[in-house]
Amino acid sequence: MASSKSLAMFCFLLLTMFTNVALKAHARAFFVFGDSLVDNGNNNFLATTARADNTPYGIDYPTKRESIGSESTLPYLSPALTGQKLLVGANFASAGVGVLNDTGVQFANIIRMPSQMAYLEQYKQRVSEIIGPQETERLITQSLTLMTLGGNDFVNNYYLVPFSARSRQFALPDYVVYVVSEYRKILKRLHELGLRRVLVTGTGPLGCVPAELAQHSRNGECWPDLQAASGLFNPQLQNMLDSLNREVGSTTFIGVNIRQSSIDFISNPAKYGFVTSKVACCGQGPYNGIGLCTPASNLCPNRDIYAFWDPFHPSEKANRIIVQQIIMGSTEYMSPMNLSTIMALDAAENV
Repeated sequence: MASSKSLAMFCFLLLTMFTNVALKAHARAFFVFGDSLVDNGNNNFLATTARADNTPYGIDYPTKRESIGSESTLPYLSPALTGQKLLVGANFASAGVGVLNDTGVQFANIIRMPSQMAYLEQYKQRVSEIIGPQETERLITQSLTLMTLGGNDFVNNYYLVPFSARSRQFALPDYVVYVVSEYRKILKRLHELGLRRVLVTGTGPLGCVPAELAQHSRNGECWPDLQAASGLFNPQLQNMLDSLNREVGSTTFIGVNIRQSSIDFISNPAKYGFVTSKVACCGQGPYNGIGLCTPASNLCPNRDIYAFWDPFHPSEKANRIIVQQIIMGSTEYMSPMNLSTIMALDAAENV
């Protein structure tokens, strides 16, 4: 999912749309955890190769993620995240990370999940100094959280190289069980820290991104190995979320079927206004899927007609489609309910 410098600036759109929804009902903080699909700048403050502060990233957002209609959550490492801006929430995500701590080792200095959760504890202390402990707990429990993890555990771990350490240790079905069990521990910790509404995305169709087509496809077909991985992972992730909800006695964890919403436009790009779902807008080589998106790469003039921005990440328009399903989608896309239903229920409880 996250290749060197392949953090997608267009995740800003996804985050801003979430933030706008989250802030509508009442002052509700928004928190983000995970990988490059939702890292809106933390890695740019780190000495790591997994960052995207070079052109042409941000080409359509030259003023560095200004908000559309409301104040957006800032990267937790941003020096600008101080004072009242903390009350909006924070983004702790870091490109390259996975559920497992050995995922993304090639990126070295990234914010792995134990550190992301430690930053949430630090955040709570900082906010407590502004509004006091009691109001801080209220802010946390009434917040909305987005968690996006898992893809890198396959792309940048199990299938990173032939005969990887994890692939020698586990057969794929056993590895999926292990990753899901470790993911459960992360989510339980978030619950212990006070978060009560957590949107948890599954993986997309990992074998269909341009980077994988460039390496493994002759005629544009998705790579079956990674498709099998996501096919195993996503149902088990949802089962785990359902089990966790029963354990905590509330609908805290909401499953987001990113795989299905992505397959919709990948399998029928013309229906959604795309000319291609195989070739990245920015890149080089077959399907523009080789290497990194750099100033020397091929760059499409119209980002709106490409489903993928770079070899790994959806374009802005594709993210709009995904987010729309999160907000309004049926149980095929959101389980047990979509974001609009969540917001309505929570608003009624807080009247």
